[in-house]
Amino acid sequence: MTDKPRVLLEVKDHIAYVTLNREEKLNGLDMPMFRQMIATAKKIRKDRSIRCVILSANGPSFCAGLDFGALNKEPSMVAKVFLKFPWTKQNVAQEIAHCWRDLPIPVISVVHGNCFGGGMQIILATDYRIAKPDANLSIMEMKWGLIPDMSGMVTLSQLTRIDIAQELTMTGRQFSAEEGFGYGLISKLSDNPMADAEELARTIAEKSPDAIAATKYLFKKTWKADTWKALRWERWVQARLLGRKNQMIAMKNGMAKGKEPKPFVDRKSFR
Repeated sequence: MTDKPRVLLEVKDHIAYVTLNREEKLNGLDMPMFRQMIATAKKIRKDRSIRCVILSANGPSFCAGLDFGALNKEPSMVAKVFLKFPWTKQNVAQEIAHCWRDLPIPVISVVHGNCFGGGMQIILATDYRIAKPDANLSIMEMKWGLIPDMSGMVTLSQLTRIDIAQELTMTGRQFSAEEGFGYGLISKLSDNPMADAEELARTIAEKSPDAIAATKYLFKKTWKADTWKALRWERWVQARLLGRKNQMIAMKNGMAKGKEPKPFVDRKSFR
């Protein structure tokens, strides 16, 4: 089983399908899973033809969180995952979630079954979270005497109220995706979340990839920023879009009524 890939990647029609593939362990996070998820995100970043990502999982659950069985077998995993090198901004545990938030393209997570601990922090770092209503969620680190430290403090503060974040974190209780929708942690409830994710991804992929990347970049820079900082970033990002090839294509397509739209070229970087 060690040779089985933990993460699968397939690209179709400018959409990257990333699938967690450790279903026999409920996609629990072991060291190969950490490495392969981060490597997959880096591979997607380099491919500028990709315009959207759908992150899902094989098996009965999205992700049961950190695999403590693997941790007991490999005690050095703690140092490898949680220690940060001086030249990096984050450790491996934080990067496995934050790498999706940091991609210059939208990431849609498809959630089913159990989504606990590290799995929960991974989906919170995606741009849209579409879940089955009966999906079972938990910020479970408190059960192990820990705090959510895989970028959860960044994402929770942007998605929900502090009292809700504290209650879910301090109790570690399980709650349904329907309840999570009410908290702002789930974007949409669906009986067929993959179909809805694909519909959204196709809609995004039809738009100018430069403008989509610029939008994600702009919101990241300005969300909860003061007014004048936000206005400065608006001007700067818009200036980088105006006159570019994809912006001109979008203009022509918008003006050409009843004609076949001209395809966009690969996106430029907005990192």
